[in-house]
Amino acid sequence: MKAIGKIDQLRSELKYHRQQQKSIGFVPTMGALHQGHLDLISKAREQNDILVCSIFVNPVQFNNEEDLNNYPRTLVEDLEKLEKAGCDYVFTPSVPEMYPEPVSENYDFGDLEKVMEGKFRPGHFNGVAVVVRKLLEITEPERAYFGEKDYQQLQIIRKLVQIAGLDVEIKPVEISREVDGLARSSRNARLKPREREAAPAIFRIISQAREKLQQFESPADMRNWGLKEMQKESLLEPEYFEIVDMETLAPIGSWDETSRCILCVAVFIGKVRLIDNIILFS
Repeated sequence: MKAIGKIDQLRSELKYHRQQQKSIGFVPTMGALHQGHLDLISKAREQNDILVCSIFVNPVQFNNEEDLNNYPRTLVEDLEKLEKAGCDYVFTPSVPEMYPEPVSENYDFGDLEKVMEGKFRPGHFNGVAVVVRKLLEITEPERAYFGEKDYQQLQIIRKLVQIAGLDVEIKPVEISREVDGLARSSRNARLKPREREAAPAIFRIISQAREKLQQFESPADMRNWGLKEMQKESLLEPEYFEIVDMETLAPIGSWDETSRCILCVAVFIGKVRLIDNIILFS
């Protein structure tokens, strides 16, 4: 495995493999790697000749400086995990390497970016789009892999590829969970012991919501029930509990409005903000 910090060097290395007719798979990360990342990497390893991962904590997608400063950085451990997982190249650029000039790009994703994460984290998805487009243009992969835990981000990236006319297949990978159901996330490492014990209630509640689907007359009924259930848990502070169309992410008012529906939540446990989702029907 080669660790590369310079854009030109990575492009040169990957150009050689393209000339050899080798397929390239790409997994972008912000480091602090866990089993969820390794699942993405495993899928990419299976489906491509050459596997490239990036580790870059992208400052322009954080609307909260404290969140950026607290984001876990574990580069030495991450490189060891990538080596074991069979990664060929890991791209570890500095901020000046990625952004030699101030970022000026502005994307319009319409209603996709105005709900849920977009509503509570203004500017977040523009920052995601800026870095993902740049990374895709640097690596030029046949396929790029993204986890379904960040479902809204996945839809934004699909739209970005369409807007920018990028020649890449976006491959979603299902949510990776701990034994107790908690969705794996780099942020989980920041949970205190009591908070970690409380965190599986998120998945338990959204799973119960799906099981009880027939009992709710409307999405609003499910939402009200879910918020009340979360508020019963002393350490959980729900930020949103939304039932939306899987394509448009528009909140639905009745069950017959869509044939594909997903429940998405964001919850604070102490100072740690966690997201999760579950498909209700598709």
